[in-house]
Amino acid sequence: MADPEAPIPTLSSMWRMEKARLQDLIDALRRQGYTVIGPCIREGAIVYDEIHQISDLPIGWTDEQDGGRYRLKRREDSSFFGYAVGPYSWKRFLHPPVLSLGRARRNGAGFEWIAPSDPAPRYAFLGVRACELHAIAILDRVFMSGPYVDPAYQARREGVFLIAVQCAVAGGTCFCASMGTGPKAPPGADLILTELAEAFIVEIGTERGAALMAGIPCAPATEADRAAVEAQLAATARAMGRQMDTTDLPALLYRNLEHPRWEEVAQRCLTCGNCTMVCPTCFCFTVEDISDLTGTRAERVRRWDSCFTTEFTYTAGRPIRQSAKARYRQWLTHKLASWWEQFGTSGCVGCGRCITWCPVGIDLTEEVAAIRRTDGATLEAERR
Repeated sequence: MADPEAPIPTLSSMWRMEKARLQDLIDALRRQGYTVIGPCIREGAIVYDEIHQISDLPIGWTDEQDGGRYRLKRREDSSFFGYAVGPYSWKRFLHPPVLSLGRARRNGAGFEWIAPSDPAPRYAFLGVRACELHAIAILDRVFMSGPYVDPAYQARREGVFLIAVQCAVAGGTCFCASMGTGPKAPPGADLILTELAEAFIVEIGTERGAALMAGIPCAPATEADRAAVEAQLAATARAMGRQMDTTDLPALLYRNLEHPRWEEVAQRCLTCGNCTMVCPTCFCFTVEDISDLTGTRAERVRRWDSCFTTEFTYTAGRPIRQSAKARYRQWLTHKLASWWEQFGTSGCVGCGRCITWCPVGIDLTEEVAAIRRTDGATLEAERR
């Protein structure tokens, strides 16, 4: 129990919490009816799944990442969150890979439509990185802003309790500093944790976060604690594995739609769609109607789709984007250019997942750099 005479956590205040108290925080969330989702090790990777105890976390593990390469490695310490990001993103819980939109059952001469009735799960996300907070904000714009709101996404999103963790490790494919999406966590999370050697420094982001921390034993953060947080973030920013020059990036891509680099990357691209599956902001889906062999039951299902599949643009008897060149160009220019026109933001948060999990190690930061290196020739041709 918290000391009744201890200071009370308030909005925007910072607190020092001993590491073992993270279990108290998890327990408190579970008592409030949340399913706590956090990092754990599954099948050779750090992924997000339900956790019950701090022992479920990847304590003492880190990841090594490069183009087309991901490996787990033991750390020399017992850090709880000493890794970058794995193949999962929080998208899979907010915008599930497969979602039933309803079922139909034969009822006499017609059919009865049965809408989904299960309540949306109530999640608490533990370990959300800065780039991922930006990714969730982007999905919020896509699914909840404008005249059309996705009710399934909204129901899941509105109940989420967000616990961010500041990055102490920059992965080999990270470039969030270039995109302005990290490593410092932006406002929006209920709590923001920074892991130091012996304790967590907790920043209160919302009144809901303050209410939760009121029941967790902690002490006000000192100036030394605050300085340690800033020093850690600065070191992480300097250690980025990749960088991207975003200067006038949409215009650069638009005026180079016929650049020879698109053909070069197409010779390597497998059009497998891995990049879109691991991306925390790619949201494309398809809707399928499935019936049983007797014709008495049917179901409408929404599934993730990818602009790398030929079926994605199948129209009037053929796919519109038939070549790997056209599909990769569509993905990259949408992500970094036309996304701005649609949603007022970039579709890339610099997490580097698409580089790590590409089977042939295609690096979008290098593809942009290659186009930029020869952009002068394009501008000269336009002047003529």
